[in-house]
Amino acid sequence: MDLSPEDAKLVTLARASRARTNAEHGAAVRDQDGRTYVASTVVLASIRVDALDLAVAMAVSSGATGIEAAALVGEMVPEPIVNGTAVRDVSGHGINVYLADPAGEVVRVKTT
Repeated sequence: MDLSPEDAKLVTLARASRARTNAEHGAAVRDQDGRTYVASTVVLASIRVDALDLAVAMAVSSGATGIEAAALVGEMVPEPIVNGTAVRDVSGHGINVYLADPAGEVVRVKTT
């Protein structure tokens, strides 16, 4: 799949985040100003936060008011739920979320 350089960067950053932390998923989002935010799934005894939701929360806590695109990297079976994520809360409909396997190959594009 051909991605724009900006979208390919999201997949690369999400993949690196997942690999660095050995997490279930890595995610990256790009806000309305072109800034990127990266996160990994967090699993602690008291809390579990999905990587994509955490990346969006980081963007919002930094002042972002919209998300242009997102990437989620990890095993895609079972397929992660992205339509109920914070991406939709911040950006509404029509945002592409690139789902990639651990090697960084985009296997599916979900549109919120």
